[in-house]
Amino acid sequence: MRFLEKIFQCISEYALPTACIICEHHQKAAVCNNCLQSLYENALFNYECCRQCGISLDASEIEEQHCKQCIANSPYFDASYCLDRYEGSLQDALHQLKYQKRLAYADGLAKVWNAIFVQQLPDEKATYLLPVPLSPEKLALRGFNQSWEIARRIDSGSQIKKMPYTLKRQHFSGQQAGSKRTDRSLSIQEMFYVEERHLELLQGHSIIVFDDVMTSGATLNEIARVLKDNGVKRVTNWVLLRTSKPL
Repeated sequence: MRFLEKIFQCISEYALPTACIICEHHQKAAVCNNCLQSLYENALFNYECCRQCGISLDASEIEEQHCKQCIANSPYFDASYCLDRYEGSLQDALHQLKYQKRLAYADGLAKVWNAIFVQQLPDEKATYLLPVPLSPEKLALRGFNQSWEIARRIDSGSQIKKMPYTLKRQHFSGQQAGSKRTDRSLSIQEMFYVEERHLELLQGHSIIVFDDVMTSGATLNEIARVLKDNGVKRVTNWVLLRTSKPL
């Protein structure tokens, strides 16, 4: 199936007109060279970010290479690598994917990741890549998991196996957007679990968790807690967009 998708994608790129997912100018590629260059120059890897949660550091935090929040209350995950700020030029493209159900944008966002971020990522000795799951209710409403639609298209190396159904979410507790950090942390507790048939596979391994947006970090922290409670050795977050400051 993936082979047929790649053939169709190659034909489409050369035979069909498209538009840049950022500036919307018509051209062949999903993202134009000017927008790619701008994203590269403004990507978070150009700035000092917390090694654990990926947020931009204040001047007073640079020496420690960790933000005050992670020093005071260290998360369960070990590292986070985020491509761009949530307030940046990819926000609208992500919204088109999530809320307008324009799946072609997943391909464009993955191409941005592959073009400007793959080479910036450290060599992770991870075994599996897991997307953050949606609840059954949210998945039925949206029709797809946006994190998986992006993650399945990104380059992660042949040694890392992508497993979209290992992590499960218990139920949908309502919108987290706009919620305070403490409310998010409370609402997400005991929300995730590992599918029983995959429990043994994870033992002693390093895992990458992929998410489209990281805000307070509560969701990713709870996932990391669950994974480590089930024998995972190390958890690294790969995130498309990061809010400038945790809410």
